[in-house]
Amino acid sequence: MEYLVQFFAWLMEWCHSWCPNYWADIVIFTFFTKILQFPVSLWCQVNSLKMVSLMPETNRIKIEHYGDGDAIGEETAALFKREKYHPLLSLVPLVIQIIILMAFVKVIYGIGGKLTVPNAPKPLIACVPWTDGGIAWFMPLFAGAAAWLLGYTQNIFNPLQHEQTRAQQIVTNGISICISLFLGCFVAAGVGLYWATSNLFSILVQLCENIVIPPKKHVDYPVLRRSQAELKKFEDDLKKKAVVSPEDKKREKIDYKRFFHVANKHLVFYAEGGGYYKYFKSVIDWLLSHSNVTVHYVTHDPKDGIFSIAEKNAHIRAYYIGPVKIIPLMMKMDADMVVMTTPDLNTYQIKRSYVRRDVEYVYLDHGPTSVHMCYRKGAFDHFDTIMANGPFQVAEHRATEKLYGLKAKTIVESGYPILDTLLAEPVKEREIGGRRIMIAPSYQKGCIPDSCIDELIESITAVNPGCTVVFRPHPQYVRRFPAKMQAIAERYAKRRDVVMEADFSKPSTMDQSDVLITDWSGIAYEYAFKTKRPVVFIDTPMKVINPDWEKLGIVPTDISFRNEVGVSVPLADIPAAGKAVADMLEHPDRFAAKIENLLKTQFFNPGHAGEVVGKYILESLINRKKGTKK
Repeated sequence: MEYLVQFFAWLMEWCHSWCPNYWADIVIFTFFTKILQFPVSLWCQVNSLKMVSLMPETNRIKIEHYGDGDAIGEETAALFKREKYHPLLSLVPLVIQIIILMAFVKVIYGIGGKLTVPNAPKPLIACVPWTDGGIAWFMPLFAGAAAWLLGYTQNIFNPLQHEQTRAQQIVTNGISICISLFLGCFVAAGVGLYWATSNLFSILVQLCENIVIPPKKHVDYPVLRRSQAELKKFEDDLKKKAVVSPEDKKREKIDYKRFFHVANKHLVFYAEGGGYYKYFKSVIDWLLSHSNVTVHYVTHDPKDGIFSIAEKNAHIRAYYIGPVKIIPLMMKMDADMVVMTTPDLNTYQIKRSYVRRDVEYVYLDHGPTSVHMCYRKGAFDHFDTIMANGPFQVAEHRATEKLYGLKAKTIVESGYPILDTLLAEPVKEREIGGRRIMIAPSYQKGCIPDSCIDELIESITAVNPGCTVVFRPHPQYVRRFPAKMQAIAERYAKRRDVVMEADFSKPSTMDQSDVLITDWSGIAYEYAFKTKRPVVFIDTPMKVINPDWEKLGIVPTDISFRNEVGVSVPLADIPAAGKAVADMLEHPDRFAAKIENLLKTQFFNPGHAGEVVGKYILESLINRKKGTKK
């Protein structure tokens, strides 16, 4: 730092040698520092433009993972890493400014000491407004005004700051103005002049940056504006739907207190929404018919059907707890056992209990296939017990424990409980005549609606005239991409042979379909196991959440099961889908034996999984009461 102080002192004296006015010398000195920093400023301009050019992609991520802050953070970080964007690079000029300021303070006080005359007023250049007062008070006002002007122009000309929200701009500019006012009050007037003129010259620097590196040549602004409009519309639509009524707020508060007023809770089921009861149904039904255990059911949905069920059964107590209030509730969980379909326990907002270390957390899968590719790494590390759908999941969990040196969990060979309900229900009679083809895709990036929906429908109807195509989008796709969904619906509004089935409050007509078409959705196996009819898979990009899945050396059943229940069609050959459908319509029983064999060999206890889960829960609670371990 001393070398820097000496260099700045020499530079000021050099300026003073041909301009004998220290106030003017400070302005000249500031101008020179801005010239020296200009290459760094250009570097930051390039980085800022890269961030702005990535905004359409970050907006897409926000829509795709809306409400999941952790997923948004992970996807955004991966994007920045891939595109070599450095978020902290914008701080480099500020760090340089602070270093220059620290050194320049000493220079100014040195000049002030040299100008001081015994028994004379302190030279203005060395006066500190807070302690010396007088005309020096002009300096904090000048510094604050310069900071305001810089902020105002940056909101217009700085490509990154221009894209901030109004609130973000106010905060950014407010902080800058406050810092400038503070410095103006508590440092020498000469230092305050340097800071103020530095801010004013920064306006000129920004204009020069925009000339050297024009933003319009590096950013596709029409695409950016469309993505911003789509994100805003999406958020506005969700806010309208997600408004919590005063009655529900009051109800949540009552249910929260009611939950903790119950002492000695043994069993809690946690559901993320109204559509999750189907995963617990056969388990709860068995428990209620074979024991007197009370089921405490916590749900995020105030309209969850569990409330009407609870009204008819005294052994079910239902609670409406929203996604924010659930965080402290789970932290203070005081039950013996919690059963849930939500992975990533203790990783994100849903934590293990802080008040009881002996709560048994049981994971019940809400998907029929593998667990090591489509879930995050470590998604099951903090569960005590895993209900395995089949031998493939047992192998995957054990391989994961071995690979990462994890403590072995209790794994119950339970099966997939939702199959109990599906297999028990008779296949519904078709409500309309003619052949019926259902398209029921997933919702990840590159799924059928995004990649080939129009070509796929045309392929089916061209080869199979007279059939009806039913498009049933994934609920998450409808929720996250309402504009896309509306566009698809409008394109086929006048087509009698294409039906949109997007009202999820009504039962699916899936089992009335002769053939199901999907990409990577688990609905394929629910359909195949119930109807014994074939599935056409479109090979869109795979949904990969865990990039390290191959380390286990196990091929996910998401891949290996596909040709057991149907056929796969490459994304590059969509016309082949229509021919595949025609072949399946002509030979509907071709895959029946393979589907039946897959169900019996790869899934534990088909039709009785809920009973197995229920027996484990009951036995575990009884053993806990006796003080013994299973």
